[in-house]
Amino acid sequence: MSPRRASIAAAALIALLAGCRAAPSETGSAAAAPAETAPATRPRLGLLTGLPLYHPLGADVAAIAAGTAAVPWQRAALERAFTLEPLDTLSRIPALAPGAPPTDPLAGLARLAVIQPRGLSPADNVALDDWVRGGGRLLMVLDPLLTGDYDLPIVDPRHPPGSAIIPPVVARWGMSIAAPLPDTDDAAATGTDTLPGGAGLPYAWPGSIALLPGAAGKACVRHAARIAVCRVGKGQVTLIADAALFEHPELAGENGAVLRAVVLEAVG
Repeated sequence: MSPRRASIAAAALIALLAGCRAAPSETGSAAAAPAETAPATRPRLGLLTGLPLYHPLGADVAAIAAGTAAVPWQRAALERAFTLEPLDTLSRIPALAPGAPPTDPLAGLARLAVIQPRGLSPADNVALDDWVRGGGRLLMVLDPLLTGDYDLPIVDPRHPPGSAIIPPVVARWGMSIAAPLPDTDDAAATGTDTLPGGAGLPYAWPGSIALLPGAAGKACVRHAARIAVCRVGKGQVTLIADAALFEHPELAGENGAVLRAVVLEAVG
């Protein structure tokens, strides 16, 4: 992100946060927070992401292996409703032993969140499409312009992808995503949308989703410019063109209630 764009995004986000504090009901309130579920009854949620949602950015590998690394606030919010299963790939992993079957990372999963991934391989695209068509519920968040502040040089491979790489499977499902226009003003760059079921989605410098010709025949519905929901085979895809909710704790509500409500609505 350029310094000019970063300063504009930061100013817009500050204005948005002030608005959220003034009218918390617009982005979800503590009273409307989804109830927490007991650990034994929490459904499994696969998580593939290039953001530091599961492990903190720059965490020591030894601390991660020992289970002593700090827990990011996003993970804490999601683990109030789900048992998270972090994924590095979506496609089958060849077996190490001769004759052994490959490992399918999506096997047994009914819910999946793909949030600002570093890029999906051709095999990942195929596996994801097959999984959704078989009945999976997917939340896919692809942001053309992140607004989070990360204490790493942008060339560092650990830095989250500042602009999402839109996987071809999105077009296969009947959608496209465009980056915000350079002359977008602050008023248009920040605000709150509402998912079909009522969950509020605060956004900052989002992309815009368009339905491709024939998408209506694929049971795709666009909600505002930043959210689209498509029935794909037996499954469902909720596409969001902004990741601000997953970057800024001020937007996520008390104990991450707003973030959790969005994910719960998307994946059920």
